[in-house]
Amino acid sequence: MTRTLAAAGAALVVGLTMAGWWLASAQEVTVDSIGDQLQTLTRGRLPIFAEQGDLGWLYAFAATNADTLRWMPCTCGCANLGHGSNRACYVKAETESHVTFTSHAAT
Repeated sequence: MTRTLAAAGAALVVGLTMAGWWLASAQEVTVDSIGDQLQTLTRGRLPIFAEQGDLGWLYAFAATNADTLRWMPCTCGCANLGHGSNRACYVKAETESHVTFTSHAAT
């Protein structure tokens, strides 16, 4: 019984540590000049505003398929906001290691 409780306690500590790492590594959400939320994350992670429904799949596709979406025009009329393609509704900026997502596509 003592060994089981010790193992459960160790698993809880590891779980809380992992959860703390995930939360600590996520950048806070900010708002840009047109009112869209922005969140910068390491590649492979998705923003909090992509958590509902199919949004996660859409944001993941936009992050990993830049060449597909860059030539597609947006249909929401955001070209006057500086969006040059459909991808700009999902990704505002990126580096080799990080992606800054915009909530424009989620709203």
